[in-house]
Amino acid sequence: MLESKDDKIKAEKITQTKDEVSETTNKKDVTPKKTTKDTDSKEVVIDTNVPEVLDTDKTSEDAKVLITDQTADVEQTSEVADVVKVPVEVETISLEEPAKVDNGIETNHIENVADQSKDVVTENTEQVKPTKEVEIIAYDKLTLEELTDALENLLSTQKVQHIKATAEAIKSAFNIKFGTLLSEKKAAFLEAGGNTIDFQYSSPIKSRYNKLLSDYKKERDLYYSNLEKQLKENLEKRVQVIEDLKSLIENADTKTMYKSFRELQNTWRAIGPVPKTKYNDTWKIFHHHVERFYDLLHLSNDFRDLDFKNNLEEKLKLIQKAEFLAEEQDINVAFKELQELHKIWKEDIGPVAREMRDDVWDKFSAATKIIHDRRHDHFRSMKSQYGKIIESKMAVIDEILSYDSSQNKTHNDWQESIKDIDALRKKYFDTGKLPYSKSESIWKKFKDATKKFNQEKNKFYKQEKNSQQENLQAKLELIKLADSIKDSEDWETATNTFKKIQSDWKKIGHVPRKFSDDLWNKFKVACNHYFDRYHNQKNALSAEQKEIIDKKVAFLAGLKTKDYTTKETVTDLLNNWIQFGSTPRSSKAVDVEFNKFIDAVLSGLSIGKDEIVLLKFKNIINGYLANNDHRKLDSEVLFVRKKIDESVREIQQLENNLSFFSNASDDNPLVKSVHKNINDFKLGLDIWRNKLAYLRSLEY
Repeated sequence: MLESKDDKIKAEKITQTKDEVSETTNKKDVTPKKTTKDTDSKEVVIDTNVPEVLDTDKTSEDAKVLITDQTADVEQTSEVADVVKVPVEVETISLEEPAKVDNGIETNHIENVADQSKDVVTENTEQVKPTKEVEIIAYDKLTLEELTDALENLLSTQKVQHIKATAEAIKSAFNIKFGTLLSEKKAAFLEAGGNTIDFQYSSPIKSRYNKLLSDYKKERDLYYSNLEKQLKENLEKRVQVIEDLKSLIENADTKTMYKSFRELQNTWRAIGPVPKTKYNDTWKIFHHHVERFYDLLHLSNDFRDLDFKNNLEEKLKLIQKAEFLAEEQDINVAFKELQELHKIWKEDIGPVAREMRDDVWDKFSAATKIIHDRRHDHFRSMKSQYGKIIESKMAVIDEILSYDSSQNKTHNDWQESIKDIDALRKKYFDTGKLPYSKSESIWKKFKDATKKFNQEKNKFYKQEKNSQQENLQAKLELIKLADSIKDSEDWETATNTFKKIQSDWKKIGHVPRKFSDDLWNKFKVACNHYFDRYHNQKNALSAEQKEIIDKKVAFLAGLKTKDYTTKETVTDLLNNWIQFGSTPRSSKAVDVEFNKFIDAVLSGLSIGKDEIVLLKFKNIINGYLANNDHRKLDSEVLFVRKKIDESVREIQQLENNLSFFSNASDDNPLVKSVHKNINDFKLGLDIWRNKLAYLRSLEY
């Protein structure tokens, strides 16, 4: 298919423009200063070698294009790199006074803020970059699972071009922790007799982490590959706009050229960033032809006035925005927005009429100066605070360095120390933030300080881990022993063994948490199995025991039909009951009912209270004796002796108190009370002595 003549011409022009761009790139002084003449024949110098300021939002956030005062580009990605390094420098605005002409036309339409008083930052004076505060996350404290979750969350919630630092921090922490784990596994493998060449270790969490990291690299490489492609496409578009502008100038039509020029300007502004090596040259070539267009445009006063009017309206809008920015509370936001306004003022808006120029410029410059002054004040204030913050952080670091953990012997001791260090860690971060340039060295000191504590802590828990393995083996042996005797019929031996096993279990220390519940459940099942059998066996009634119960129940039923009015008849009842034999523990309710009956009979007899007490006591003791409950009999002897000693002491104390009333009459109420108490204690003492005499008379 044959190309048309117009297509050939267009292709030749595009090629020519590309050659211009390429040729300009290889020259140091790409564009000489151009001299034009105004209407009064005065020479005006137009410096076309002026850098363009890219849209920082697009470059730093979306494209990650490296911006300097005169260049913009994207770094090449590396297939083997773990994280792409894409540095971004914050650009400051060149502030120069615009060229003046006598005919009221600003031939250099790219105006910049003047800094005649040196109160405003320029390219050649001090450049203050916005402070970049770094929030440090303690990834070194997370587990492998938590680090993997953090990476997964990062990839799912953030753009790939924004996560380099965080991804690198997670990767570093994961590699350190997994390396430590791998070393431990290998050491255990070799200790068990394995060979280094045979060692292999795989982990599901490592596989998941590797997949996430691989996904991240693929997504990152795809992003920068697409970005590079987009930069090239943008270059093609800008070259085409330059060609269209040249064509517009060469084929000027006074009726349509201004409208066409505005359309080309809008098209140029809408095009995104281009490769670094081509950016500055395309910008200068474009603005060279823009100046040519203005030279042509100025030949027509009508078009010139219309352009001045439009430019004035746009610049007044920028001034209003700049004045509003002076009230912005966040100075960093205000400064960023101001840069954008200067970019528009410089690149997008042409000159205004001479009589309006100074007034418009002064207003814009004044609004700019307010923001710059506030910014300088802000950074001076921050610098004064940095010293205090550093002092506070160093004080915390000293506290951590002087923290004594040498007395920690147990898990609980270390847990308390960990809480203390965590409190100091929180205190460190609460002291405030520092810019990265200042925080890096302080942060390193902080990490070194905590590293000492962490090494001691890890040493303890490594030993604790070994101890827990020993405890694990000891408890497994106890479980094995419990399982082996849980069905034993040798009740006495097995019961004693189980009691010892339970005692030994309590003395053994902690085991790894993942085994703790399972071990306890197995041990508890074995113990419960045996003791359930033991109690069921004890509660089971033999034929002889059933016969005793039946006799006692029948005897108790017959008692309720008769009357018992003498002490002797009650004594006979007690003797008969004892002769039936010992009541099984599961049927003690029969004994309880019999004792209630005896108490009721005794309360109706005409015998002394002391004698009733002694009869009831003998009834209880005889029951212990019938059941061969020697432990309770011995306890009763000790209890009675104790009561005798207490009674004797009380009597002696009361008699001693009477000596203080030697002159008092026997009718004295206080004396009467003391005598009564002495008599009561003596009566009680007689009863206790009778009880002891009865206990001593028993043979058991």
